[in-house]
Amino acid sequence: MSTQDLSYLGAKNVTLHWNPGVAELYEAAVRLGEGHIVEGGPLLVETTPHTGRSPKDRFIVEDDNTRDRVWWGGFNTPISAEVFDNLLNKMIAHMDGKEMFVQNLFAGTDPDYHMPVRFITEMAYHSLFVRNMFVRPSKAELRNFEPSFTVINVPGFKANPEVDGTRTETFIIVNFTKRMILVGGTKYAGENKKGIFGVLNFELPDLGVMPMHCSANIGPAGDTALFFGLSGTGKTTLSADPKRALIGDDEHGWTDHGIFNFEGGCYAKVINLNPAAEPAIFKTTRMYGTVLENVVMRPDRTLDLDDGSITENTRSAYPITHIDNIAPGGRGTRPKNIVFLTADAYGVLPPISRLTREQMMYQFISGFTAKIPGTEQGVTEPVPTFSTCFGAPFMPRHPGVYAELLARRVEETGARVWLVNTGWSGGKYGQGKRMSISYTRNMINAALNGDLDDVEFVTEPFFNLSIPTRVPGVPKDILNPRDTWQDKTEYDRTARRLARMFRDNFKRFESGVSPEVAACMPVHEELV
Repeated sequence: MSTQDLSYLGAKNVTLHWNPGVAELYEAAVRLGEGHIVEGGPLLVETTPHTGRSPKDRFIVEDDNTRDRVWWGGFNTPISAEVFDNLLNKMIAHMDGKEMFVQNLFAGTDPDYHMPVRFITEMAYHSLFVRNMFVRPSKAELRNFEPSFTVINVPGFKANPEVDGTRTETFIIVNFTKRMILVGGTKYAGENKKGIFGVLNFELPDLGVMPMHCSANIGPAGDTALFFGLSGTGKTTLSADPKRALIGDDEHGWTDHGIFNFEGGCYAKVINLNPAAEPAIFKTTRMYGTVLENVVMRPDRTLDLDDGSITENTRSAYPITHIDNIAPGGRGTRPKNIVFLTADAYGVLPPISRLTREQMMYQFISGFTAKIPGTEQGVTEPVPTFSTCFGAPFMPRHPGVYAELLARRVEETGARVWLVNTGWSGGKYGQGKRMSISYTRNMINAALNGDLDDVEFVTEPFFNLSIPTRVPGVPKDILNPRDTWQDKTEYDRTARRLARMFRDNFKRFESGVSPEVAACMPVHEELV
């Protein structure tokens, strides 16, 4: 217990735990009824009714600092400074007489760019979560710690939309002028980390740093690879390669010198986790210090990773040191390869293709994947998802800012860019089969190792994508998706349908890109 206080925020009658460790947070979480200790030692919690982020309840305070710099619309919703101040005062009042947990941490492993962040949380489990997910300062750094941003997360406080000006009882509000984030009305811990990543994504471009929603690893020869992709595309799984050291699994910055991880941990989906295919992540679900969200526990306190009755979005949050093969210091060289991952449930896109500079920008701005039936209520057939920069909810600036930064970095390094479909082959969802993860690993390894440099490529007609004619360890007959469909006419019809979705989505960006990038839009008319 520390005698330090939060009087600078107006919080006076609060019992504070400053920078508590794992054991103290376990004890507090169990004592406060937040979770259970399960087989192997993880802390298991349930976050219902919020089992994922609440992007529609995320706001940015509109003021002189943000008015002309934020790309308003979509996930960037303005809110007034008065609403923020009112909610802050109410949250401070709610904290009166309660226990609160404070963690002083860094966002970013590069000392030239890392951001000191103070997390003040009502839940002990949230304190353990951020301790796992961010970079812990040394004792010397803690003595002189001055936060650049403060996150106040109080799930027990719920807004009154009619009075407080929010959409629902839940809110996540970023104030760039006061350097604070308020989170209320949700137990889902992911709001803590994504809130700070949104801050970094807003501020780092002004420093010449490309912020990226991607995982990264580095090979024995010192070659760094980046993996962009939305949830469910395999970003975390594919970057956790036993032959390559993991730099990080979710968020990175690209400087003049190389790559650095924003995090000190990993936040992996664990639904239907296969211990044979994903042994590194599976091991973390049995380790002390790991936080498991919404995983089903049997009566004997063992885990059922295949049970999605609470949510399909079950998660394991663990320090990166739980992974055996990690890159020292969470940093890597300038990347030689960039992989865009998509889970195409329509079975149209090739399992691997090579992108030109213009195609890279087009696919980056599009950020395509597809939801499959069963992942969300009411989803009965594949639903296209376009998330700009493969992370639209966390990107406050115009997508063109990030696309131009990425293009500049690729030109500087000559990095090769690949589009990899981890989705369906031989038909759409319900007809074809999901691509084998072993085949996907072989394709990615071939790309990273240079095994495709001398291979012949052919161009498919709908998306103008270059497909290799052979890949070591992969059957030749699955490389061109049209060849895997029995009904070629149905493939063409489905490809035109998906192409039209791409074109419709890109209309809002077309005026802001070069004619060469706009020309990468796929063909959706009948082919002559």
